Amino acid sequence: MSEQWKPICKVDDIPVLGARVVTRSAKPDVAIFRNSENKIFALLDKCPHKGGPLSQGIVFGERVACPLHNWNIELPTGCAVSPDEGCTQKFSVKIDADQVYLDVEELRTQALD
Repeated sequence: MSEQWKPICKVDDIPVLGARVVTRSAKPDVAIFRNSENKIFALLDKCPHKGGPLSQGIVFGERVACPLHNWNIELPTGCAVSPDEGCTQKFSVKIDADQVYLDVEELRTQALD
């Protein structure tokens, strides 16, 4: 495994239809989501609408509902479902032997406050 990928947690450490927050020195944090099919997605833990914590939202299909105003955000793209508009930063995810990895460079440089 190259230095590019940082081990974060096991797939089973992420609740089904839920999320786990990955704290980073740069804010805002990153949320890793797991849907009912055990697909894993990573987005900035900040809704494009009012900055709500997406990690506290409800996951359904390949979307998460923001807990503040119920905007639906597409997990694969980070973009709001029409008629809402806007996108949150998406992060690359790699799964290997049930271990979830995030891109070190993205964690360090993407979507900083």
